[in-house]
Amino acid sequence: MLRRFDRSLLSSDQTTRFSNGPGQPLKAAREDKGGSGGSKSDTGTITRTKPKTQRPNLYRVLLLNDDYTPMEFVILVLQDVFNKTREEATRIMYHVHEKGVGECGVYPYEVAETKVTRVMDTARKNQHPLQCVMEKQ
Repeated sequence: MLRRFDRSLLSSDQTTRFSNGPGQPLKAAREDKGGSGGSKSDTGTITRTKPKTQRPNLYRVLLLNDDYTPMEFVILVLQDVFNKTREEATRIMYHVHEKGVGECGVYPYEVAETKVTRVMDTARKNQHPLQCVMEKQ
């Protein structure tokens, strides 16, 4: 619904700023400062800046060898926590057994931290001294 503007509410100097004929809707008159009589319009370019996103730092999750944790338990942990297949888990477990340390995966910080915590909690609940650490890649 359109409302008509009541000119009686304006002071005399405000009334002169509007130029409209009888029965015409109110429009604000342009105040040109150029003196040429033509209207000036400013044009500009709108630029959108793309935010620079950085890749998160990645962390390697490593299992450390010990002489007490059963190999089968290590394989089960690798399957459960790291979603490895039986073959992948066995390969990683043997690598840890032979080399002393083995990489389980590379993840962003929060994911790596969660996986390390899950491995350590599972090992403690089952009374195994299995160690899992993370290091920045």
